Order: sequence, then C-alpha cells, then structure tokens
Amino acid sequence: MDRQSSTSIIVAGTGPVGLIAALALAQAGFGVHLVGPPAREDDRRTTALMVPSLDFLDGLGVGARLRADAAPLKTMRIVDATGRLVRGRPVTFRASEIGEDAFGYNIPNTVLNRELADAVAAEDGIVWIDALVEAWQPGPDTITARLDNGANLEARLAVAADGRNSAAREAAGIRALQHRYQQAALVLNFSHSRDHAFASTEFHTQTGPFTQVPLPGCRSSLVWVVRPQEAERLSALPDPEIAALIEDKMQSMLGRVTVEPGRQIYPLSAALPARFADNRIALVGEAAHVFPPIGAQGLNLGIRDVRDLVAVTGAHAGDPGARQALTRYSARRRPDIAARTAAVNALNASLLSAFLPAQIARTAGLGLLSAIAPLRAFFMREGMEPGSGFSRLFQRPGNRSGGSRPDLTR
Repeated sequence: MDRQSSTSIIVAGTGPVGLIAALALAQAGFGVHLVGPPAREDDRRTTALMVPSLDFLDGLGVGARLRADAAPLKTMRIVDATGRLVRGRPVTFRASEIGEDAFGYNIPNTVLNRELADAVAAEDGIVWIDALVEAWQPGPDTITARLDNGANLEARLAVAADGRNSAAREAAGIRALQHRYQQAALVLNFSHSRDHAFASTEFHTQTGPFTQVPLPGCRSSLVWVVRPQEAERLSALPDPEIAALIEDKMQSMLGRVTVEPGRQIYPLSAALPARFADNRIALVGEAAHVFPPIGAQGLNLGIRDVRDLVAVTGAHAGDPGARQALTRYSARRRPDIAARTAAVNALNASLLSAFLPAQIARTAGLGLLSAIAPLRAFFMREGMEPGSGFSRLFQRPGNRSGGSRPDLTR
C-alpha cells in the first residue's frame, strides 16, 4: 500500500503494545512517528500470548521469531489453595479438548521487546524518536505533540500506548475509574527438577493468585500476588528460603526449586476509562484497561485493541482521527474490555473476600467447570478469543472442525 504522509499517526509509548501498534499501522500504509525511549531490556516478566494474538503477530512478521524462544501452554490448571472452609475442586483445561495443540506460548519479555523493537527498526514507514511527549494539543483537524527534545509533531491521529497513567488519555479529556489494590506481584523465574509438561498452574490464595507458567526446559516463571509489605519481605529472602517457600506452595509438583537472579515487584491496580477514544486520541494497552494479572489477559487484550484500531483506521484512511472513526473504535472495544475487566476484577475480589456467599459462588463455578466438559470447552475458547465460544455453539455439527477459530478481524 502506498504511504499516506497526509494521514500520519503518532504512537506514544514503546512498550509491547506501542511497538505492535506502530508496526501494524505502518504495515497498513500509514506513516508513523513512534515516540518513546528504547525498549526495555531489564523486564524479568514473561507474557503468555494466546494463539489468536500470535496469529496477528504472524501477519506482522514476528510471530515465528517469538515462538522460537517460548514454551507452549498445553495445559492450564486452577487449584483452590485459599484454605477456607468452602473450597473449589481443581480444574484442568487441556488445549487438546478443543482441538488445539496449545492455548498459546509463554514468552520472556526480554525476547518480546527485542524482537518487536528489531521489527520496528526494520520497518520503513516508522520514524522512532527517542523522546517523551511533554504536552498534547488536540485540534479540529490534527493533533500536535510537543516533545521534551523541543520538537513538535503533527498528525491526524495519536495512539496512546503510554501506560496506566496515560498523559494522552488525560489530554483527550477521558476520565478513568481507577482503583489501587492492597496487593503487589512478586515476579521471578526459577528452575525445577521435574518436567512441567508445558502445564501452567494458578493457585488461588487468600492474597491473590500464585501462578506458575512454563518456560523452555525445566524452567518456569512465577507471578506471586501478596500484600505489598509481604512482597518486599519475600523479595529480600535468601534464594534457598524463597525456593523452599515456592516448592511448598506448589505442593512439590515440580520437585526441587532453584530461584534465578532478578526479582521484581509490581503494585496492582485497576482502571477503566469512560470511553476509548476522543479528541484525535485512541487508547490502547494499559491506557485503555488495567486489571490484576489473572488469566493471561493483559497483552492479549492490548493486541485486540490494535487489531480493531487497524481495522477502523483502514476504513477511514483519509482521516483516521475523525470523530466518526474514533466513535466506531470506542464502540468496538467496549464489550471486550468491559467483560474482561469485570471478570478479572470479580475473581480477584472473590479471592480476597471473607464473605461466605462470594466463596460459595466461586466454589460452585469451579465445580461446574470441572464437571461439565462442554462448559469447560466454552470458557477455553472464550479465553483464547472473545466470541469463539459462542460461535462454536451456533455452528452446525458437520462444520465443527476441532481447532477452527472464527475470523474476528472484521
């Protein structure tokens, strides 16, 4: 597609969603100015990308490179380790039940950031400016970004990929409901003596999820959600002590644990904007949604933001920041974002609540998922791609090929 210099786009933010947005919009034919520092090289976290997200990245030319350094997620377990009077049965989700080889892949963020940054650097339609936006000036026909290096950029559309405290969101006049949890995530990697068999286990505890996700070899990543003071205490423990705690928490299912260097702590919060675009600014990633790390939803949701944004801007190529385009984008994103945010926040609240009816409801839900295979399959498909569970329900029996997924890119 010919470059349309008159419809250039500014992408603010160089995390994974910002890099993906810049790459996708440039490949759709727009001239893109990407504003932000070099991609992080010190992020010890990993990201579980579902297969539909990787399919989208395949279209951008980076999916195969990410899979090469990742571990497939073939099995996902939920274990109720709350220790409360009312506890749910363990639930095991197997990708093979829905005709898939894997739900997705767990990718080290160092690999993810590096491969995305390399792809952006090789894309002719992107100018990467190592600076920060100091101020935004939305206008009727264009938006101007004043950078901290003294430069000004003008474009038809700005994409806010500048995180949960988005300055671009504020400049757009979009208010967000925000909540800070009394929780923090301790993140680390560890090796173990037993094979994980590409299975991820999420232990539900009274302070939040304790989630092990496989990495290549006999290694796994861990996201351990506790109170902030406890996260600091755990992070300061000697390696043998925290390794013993992890092994105990995991009920020794992976054998002897050895903790790798590099522990990081991330405070947990939630945010939901009133709308997802306005005043020539479209929100993606954590500028558009923030919630606790449950169910591998964060970046997958951000990639769906980008996918919908590319579809909408493609239909309004002459002026991708026009009000009609932004209204359409906001309407497309609302059901997905609202549903995922509500589900994750409700599950997290149920873990923290001592209210007996909430515990009973969560326990009953886990029991139904464990006992009813069609219900389990429905939730597995919906977890990978919104709408795919419902689409499967309404397919004719003769058309039900096990691993088929609907085309939701339109």
